[in-house]
This record gives sequence, structure tokens and C-alpha cells, in this order.
Amino acid sequence: MLWSGWGDPGRAAPLPEPVVALLRDLLGVRAAEAPPVALADVEVPRTRLAAEALTALARIAGDRNVRADTEARVRHTRGKSTTDLLRIRAGETSDAPDAVVLPATHDEVLAILRACAERRIAVVPFGGGTSVVGGLAPSGVDAFIALDLRRMDAVMSVDDVSRTAVLQPGLRAPAAEAALAERGYTLGHFPQSYEWASIGGFAAARSSGQASAGYGRFDDMVVALTAATPEGTLELGRAPKSAAGPDLRQLVLGSEGALGVITSVTVRVRPVPAAREYEGWRFASFGEGAAALRGLAQDGPLPTVLRLSDETETMVGLADPSEIGAGASAGCLAVLGFEGTPERVAELRAGAADALRAAGGEPLGAGPGEKWEHGRFDAPYLRDALLDAGAFAETLETAAFWTDVPALYEAVRGALTGALTDAGTPPLVMCHISHVYPSGASLYFTVVSAQGEDPAATWVRAKRAAGDAIIDAGGTISHHHGVGTDHRDAYAREIGPLGAAVLRAVKDRVDPSGIMNPGVLIPPVAGISPET
Repeated sequence: MLWSGWGDPGRAAPLPEPVVALLRDLLGVRAAEAPPVALADVEVPRTRLAAEALTALARIAGDRNVRADTEARVRHTRGKSTTDLLRIRAGETSDAPDAVVLPATHDEVLAILRACAERRIAVVPFGGGTSVVGGLAPSGVDAFIALDLRRMDAVMSVDDVSRTAVLQPGLRAPAAEAALAERGYTLGHFPQSYEWASIGGFAAARSSGQASAGYGRFDDMVVALTAATPEGTLELGRAPKSAAGPDLRQLVLGSEGALGVITSVTVRVRPVPAAREYEGWRFASFGEGAAALRGLAQDGPLPTVLRLSDETETMVGLADPSEIGAGASAGCLAVLGFEGTPERVAELRAGAADALRAAGGEPLGAGPGEKWEHGRFDAPYLRDALLDAGAFAETLETAAFWTDVPALYEAVRGALTGALTDAGTPPLVMCHISHVYPSGASLYFTVVSAQGEDPAATWVRAKRAAGDAIIDAGGTISHHHGVGTDHRDAYAREIGPLGAAVLRAVKDRVDPSGIMNPGVLIPPVAGISPET
């Protein structure tokens, strides 16, 4: 992973000059005054860990697996939100971990947590480092370690009868898919972070992949898990479903390292499909397209992939005018993907085509769908290129019931446009529906603007305005990015004071010293600071 950006440095590419000129003319984007600092020039604060603490951790994980060198600490500083990248590009490392520790087993994780609890050293679990909501930046700590789980990267077992697999948390998604494919299986989980994210991260943040219509979210796939906490081990999930009280699996899923460290998950797997086909459809408006997606989600047939871009996102880059027809309005592009046997794919495509035509859709053939499939993991690289060109680009997402989706869409667009325009950086705001359910859908917004004088502070204000709009319009503060520190205050509004107190009580029981990712996820309770 590029230390100051996204992914493989070899795949980075500058924006074409016509795009740079368009950004300059449309949004007032100007080239950055100074290039990002070089890794060799980045400095980190002196570690706050005592030599005794480092020695204790080395006795558990081994000398080679406790690292306090500058590069290791820089590479584990924060996540990959745009504000994270702006800070690291400027060489700002005030919240770098004091050391990086790499355990190899569940027992080592337990021992490390106990050692850290005894010394009041905070612990931040680290998988792929792809958080975009401040999930890797604890607050109010004297010292903390990044607990890098990359050595726990095995497929521990595959059950062909139950069609489940036990996976360790540090296993990266492509490696998991490759190992399962050798047995004829797939997870079917392909979020935009797929190439770099880890299995543990998927579980800890309730990840949702681009094929969620067919495979479900990652938390839907988890049937059992093991977690290490400072107070001991949680082993949850004895059957696919149970009526034996509340499902504690759901308490750990989405806990973002604030309650403990997920050390294994047992997940449902499916046979690798014999056929995958993608296609595009055009709708005259976002409202018309959303109604068509709702019809498929509620009445079927349901594709494996089902997405809809609004007019702006379609215009900017997801549709090729030649694929829509000369002189035609771009409208809104829907992308559908179908998986299964060739016969089943043909049946689903025919049924979906009938439903979409009845809803006003125009078929565009395979081209737009295949174009999306080919480039579906490229957007973060484009964000880096936009930053290099002096633009600001960031995303946020939410979800709501179908009844509330239209008002939510307008409210968030309005909040983002208003806040950024007031700051002197009027934005281009794009949106798509990327995950659908019978009762509702997610909305994923992409924002591009000039950076202005203080882009990080400007975005904090704009995101706060968007968060208020989301809560007021009946949406959830996050559908799949998680809460982190960025969304914690809005999350507190969403679950209410009693809900926040319940979460705090659970944390106090499993993490009485408060060392697990302090300040992340858990809302403060009536006068108690989140770090207490």
C-alpha cells in the first residue's frame, strides 16, 4: 500500500490535461503549491513507550514483530480518508502509533491485550489500513500500539458439507478469494477496498460488497467468530441461527476494535459461479431509476449486482455517449450483474429486462456494465490523482427506507453544496445507489471541489452538515464505512442516550481499562468523556 495514498504506486496515473482544464474552469481548481513530502523526510514523535513495555511485548510476539522504526509507524498512521491523506502528505504524524506489534496467534493477541491493559497502553487493531472514518486514530491516549494482524492470514479450514470456511483476520481479500477458489468456492464479497482490505476489517466495520444484492453484506456471511478482549475470549456462533438470547455475534460485528480484536470468523461460502455477465440500462431520471431498482429488490428477479448513478455521476464518467445514442441525454446509468449457471443467468437477465422496460428503462447492452466491472476498484486511484492536481475529492454514504430515500438524497446534496459553497469551494456532488434491500437502499455520495485554504477543516464542517441532514431525514449515519471518530457524535444521536449507555456498559465490562481503540465508535455518556 502506498504510504501517502491508495494502493499500488505502479497503478497511479496523473489526470489527463483536458480533465485538469475542466476542473480549473468548472470548479476553480488550482495546482497545489507544494508536492507531498517524501517518505524519507517524514519524522515521527519520539515513542512514548518505555523500554520495559517494548521488552514485554517482544517477549510475547518476538523481537522482529515489535517495530518502532519511523517507516513502520508512518505506514500505520491513520487510514485513507482524504483528510488522512492531506495530513500525511504534509508530513503530519502527531498521532502515529508508538509501536507496531504483529501477533501470530489468538493467544498472543490475548497476552498483548493483557500486557497493554496493565500498562494503560491503547491498542488499535490494524488490518488493511483502509478506514475512511477515523477508525485508526484513537483520541485522548498517552501511548498506543497498532496491532497489525497480517501474520494471522490463514484459511484455517473449509467445511464442504456446511459450506463454511474459517478465516483469520489478517487474510487479505484477494488471498482469501484465491484460496477458496482452489476449493471451488467464493465469498462473493467485493467492496471498493477489496484489493487491500482484510477479512478482520470486513467484519469489524460491517463491510458491504458491490455484489451485495446477490451475496449479502459481510456481516450476513459470518456465522461464527472468535474475539480476544482484555478480559478474555469470546467464542460466538454455535449454529447458523439461534433463539438462545440476543445474538452476541452482532455485538462484535461492527465494533471497530473498540470491544476487542476479532481473531477468526467462520463465513458462509458459495460455489464459484460458472457465468458472470454485466449490462447497462438508461433511465431518464434518478427517481425513475430508483423506482425500477425498488421493483427488482421487492418483486424480483434480483441481480447479483444492482447499481444506479444519478444524472451528475452519469454525466461525469460512468456513461459513454456512444453507448446511449447520438444526441440522447445521458440520463441515469444502471449497472446490473448476473451470476450463476449460464441457464440461470439467461433466465434472470430476461426477467429483469421485462421488469426494467416496464419501468421505463432503455437497454444499453453489455458495454457499460463491462466497463464498470473492469474499473470498479480504480476510484481511489482517481482520488489521489485529483489531490495531485489540486482538487479535493471525498465520499460519504448512508441508507434509508425507500419512503425516505428521495428526501434523504435531496437533503444531503443540499447540505454538501451549501456548506462547501459558503466556504468558497462550490462542489460537484454525485451520488449512486449501490446496495438495495426490499425495504430500502444505500446512497453513496462523491464530492469534488477546489481545495481552498484549509480543505480538511472545510470538509469537517461540510461532513457535519451532511451528517445532520442524514439524521434529520431519517437515514443512518453509515451503511458500510463504519463510525470511527468522524461519525461518533452523529451515531450518538442515531441510537439515543440509552443506546449509548448500553454500548458504554458493554465496553466497561470487556475493556475496563479503556485501551481498545479509545474514542472510536463508543459515544460518550452524559458528562463522561469518550476516553474515560
